[in-house]
Amino acid sequence: MRLAFLAGTWFGAGYAPRAPGTLAAMTALPIHWALMRMPHGLEPALIAVLTLAGIWAGQKIARALGAEDPQIVVIDEVAGALIALWLASGHGVSGDLIALGLFRLFDIFKPWPVSAMEHLPHAGMSIMLDDVVAGLIAGLFVYWF
Repeated sequence: MRLAFLAGTWFGAGYAPRAPGTLAAMTALPIHWALMRMPHGLEPALIAVLTLAGIWAGQKIARALGAEDPQIVVIDEVAGALIALWLASGHGVSGDLIALGLFRLFDIFKPWPVSAMEHLPHAGMSIMLDDVVAGLIAGLFVYWF
């Protein structure tokens, strides 16, 4: 259970008193910048691993706390931000910042189809997939524009 809380809270970032999701999402920037210097397949592989780990950890934490989407779970923000940043690669630092900002806007305001992911019956999937979709939309927006 400790591993689920460690991963799900993104090493404690989920316990931040203010804006834990934004704090966690911001940690994706240095990770993305480091991964840009690595082999190309490494970043999407890490995103896939984080998404699967988040589904597992989110489900465990949701069950342990008796909550559908516990606020302390922020690994979803990291995965979603990394998706946005990966898709926006090649647009410079300004593109990264726009992708990150759009991701947070879509994650907070949850337009469709982001909001549709919140109603999945599996808590871990619901916790993760709204951020995955928000990251996809934000990243594709920067990529296309």
